[in-house]
Formats: sequence, structure tokens, C-alpha cells
Amino acid sequence: MAYSEHLGKRIREAIAHISDVEEKAMMGGLTFMINDKMCIGIIGDEMMCRIDPALQETVLEKTGCRIMDFTGKPMKGYVMVGDSGMKSKRELTYWINLCLDFNKRAKSSKKKSKKQ
Repeated sequence: MAYSEHLGKRIREAIAHISDVEEKAMMGGLTFMINDKMCIGIIGDEMMCRIDPALQETVLEKTGCRIMDFTGKPMKGYVMVGDSGMKSKRELTYWINLCLDFNKRAKSSKKKSKKQ
């Protein structure tokens, strides 16, 4: 599945000030890993946002936001934002800031090597 290069450019510009960013092809799209944790992604034309699960119900009321159900079931702490919810730079920044704020507290899913 192709992802929006335009959205990728907008996200890169918004997080350019962050030093520990790694881009990975994932889930048929692109994922921005920050501090070795999944933070922001692009699937098709939508932005995937990893946010504080306590905020999920509140943000679902915002324009263009829907629950992430990539696997067929709702994923707690993940939402998808369509173009209608991030038309302006201010709107995009809102979502990215939610992701960055939670990233500071999120647990890394980085696999630890087993000691022998």
C-alpha cells in the first residue's frame, strides 16, 4: 500500500527539531520511531497517532479522527486522522504534539536480547 508522500513531508518538517527519529516501512505505510518507540505513522492518506489512551475518547470527537482498527479490532491508544482533521499546520501540530507528549511516557516495544 502506498502512503502519502505529501503527508510524510509535512510530518518530517514538524519533527525536524527532534534528533532521535527513525523512519521505518511498517504496516504497508511509514512509521516514525522516536526514542525507539512507535510515535506517528502514515497509512494511505491518514496519519496514525499513538496517544495517551486516557485521551482517546475525547479526541475521537475531533474532525477527521477515528479509532485505529488496522487489525480488525480497535487499538487502545491509537487513532487515525484523515485530511479533514489536519488541513492547517496548526491542526497537524496539535496531533503531532499529542503523539510527542505520550512518547515521553510510552513503553518501548524494542526487544531486549536474552542473556545466555
